[in-house]
Amino acid sequence: MRAYSFLAVVLCVATLAAQEPKKNDTASDLPPIPLEDLKRSEPIDYNKDILPIFESKCLVCHSGSVTEGKYDMSTHEKVLKGGKRGAAVVPGKAEESNLFLFCARQKKPIMPPKSEEPLNSKEVTLIKLWIDQGAKAPTSIKLKEKIVVNLPPVMVKPVRAVAVAPDGKLIAASRGNHVHLFTAKITPADKKGGKDTLDWVYAQTLIDPQLKTPNGQPAQAAHISLVESMAFSPDGKRLATGSFQELTLWDVETGTPIRRLDGFVDRVCAIAFSSDGKKLATGGGAPTEDGEVKIFDSETGQLFAEVKAGHSDTVFAVAFSPDGKLLATGSADKFVKVWEVPAQAGGAMKFAKAFEGHTHHVMGVGWTPDGKKLASCGADNFVKTWDYEKGEKIRDMQGHQKQVTSLFFVGKTGQFLTGSGDTTVRLWNAENGGTVRNFTGAPDFVYAVSASPDGEVVASGCEDGIVRVYNGKTGNLLKAAVPPDAETQKNDKK
Repeated sequence: MRAYSFLAVVLCVATLAAQEPKKNDTASDLPPIPLEDLKRSEPIDYNKDILPIFESKCLVCHSGSVTEGKYDMSTHEKVLKGGKRGAAVVPGKAEESNLFLFCARQKKPIMPPKSEEPLNSKEVTLIKLWIDQGAKAPTSIKLKEKIVVNLPPVMVKPVRAVAVAPDGKLIAASRGNHVHLFTAKITPADKKGGKDTLDWVYAQTLIDPQLKTPNGQPAQAAHISLVESMAFSPDGKRLATGSFQELTLWDVETGTPIRRLDGFVDRVCAIAFSSDGKKLATGGGAPTEDGEVKIFDSETGQLFAEVKAGHSDTVFAVAFSPDGKLLATGSADKFVKVWEVPAQAGGAMKFAKAFEGHTHHVMGVGWTPDGKKLASCGADNFVKTWDYEKGEKIRDMQGHQKQVTSLFFVGKTGQFLTGSGDTTVRLWNAENGGTVRNFTGAPDFVYAVSASPDGEVVASGCEDGIVRVYNGKTGNLLKAAVPPDAETQKNDKK
């Protein structure tokens, strides 16, 4: 779920080592954070006591590709080394260590800034004790706990992913951990005249027969956890769906899985095929950790290339350039980045450019058909366009009142769709930044949008578990689609 990640990522401790004091962000503005008597008899353990504080409050801004103030806190050695202000830690002397003084609000600039959540008394005390005890390195390797997921509750049925097939005659949509297909049904006009009528009807549910719950029972679903992302191959013959730590590639005609790819660190939040269908890119990663970007050979499922430590937080968006030579990514670290795709498997993904301007998670990204411009959207409620060649922002585009959760370019046009938590879907013109059309009718948070290449069919996925299908040329709601066993909202148009 793209929305809950906003709550899962805790605010970072920004620019510990280099940021100049901001107005009102001085030690005199707010009282120092009081210490606690923790009554500790055992020594402070870095992995157990200190690293969790850094992971929750610091590493978003001080690890990976984002090291504000040139202060990298990703390892014990780098924590001690410090940044532009010099050493952040003086072992044995917390009262002389900027790491402690800034966080305890005893020295300016206070960290985190006044507008963000401070460390609590226990956290500040633990940091002080650790430094006073010599700021000792970890004595053991921290093992990451294995996360075991089970089937979601019956009532949890958000549509977080939706995709319209290239021929415009099929729509795939998630509903919780299920994937349903809806097909276009045309009823010819009777002999008395009139027009043909179009309806969207349930076709089938995709089920992986090999999928088991943690206790070994058949899952009877597409994935164990919620479906986070999906995309049709350019020829419409395959559908890729992403969930927690796995991606499944489906044969659309038979409705059966072709293969399952696993080994992902966390959720597969974004999926994109290259224009020739030969490559499949994914974006994901655990909150506050390095974002995960991988490219696979879509025919064999073999890893083709990957970006290591390219983003310092979850990657929510991936998009190949029209020629397939570049990959754009958007992340919770607020950056849009572009990478060169290697010509051969196993080659390095080379960093090309970064675009900075979003003030919150980047949730969607896409290219104009000529490959000269990018569009992005974010949890800051903004849509932005960028000149790729110049590496500059073209414009900010406002209209949505809440997080802009998804972005989808319509075929080979300069128009793209966005979905938002404000319940609306908008069609934009990338050339002039104008709104072409609004699509309304959803009563809740919109997570996903998609369209047919000709723009005739537009589909959106909503928190209420319903797929809404629109006439892309008029904006009229055609269908509120759900599988047969689901109850529709009373006010939904069928």
